[in-house]
Amino acid sequence: NQVLGVINFTQITRGTMQSCQLGYALGGAFEGQGYMQEGVSAALQYVFDVLKLHRVSANYIPHNGRSARLLTRLGFEVEGRARAFLKINGQWEDHILTALINPDSSL
Repeated sequence: NQVLGVINFTQITRGTMQSCQLGYALGGAFEGQGYMQEGVSAALQYVFDVLKLHRVSANYIPHNGRSARLLTRLGFEVEGRARAFLKINGQWEDHILTALINPDSSL
């Protein structure tokens, strides 16, 4: 058994928001093989069907094409750009903000 990467949901907010933040990372040797799409898709199903959350947000650095394509394939929509959003390796980086809404509108 080997860990290929991680998928996490943080900042889970209940009450009137029912939302969370998606994060993920994959070992470089495993990129481009569909593992992350498969994993995130299953994790989103759990978040929507079991946890009954309404909204999942995910952000990425503008030059991260793999994340952009992954989130687009999963149905996330771009909602904007946050300037100097997160400090990475000592430098403030802009991020593209995306979100996916639970298709079950009855929640």
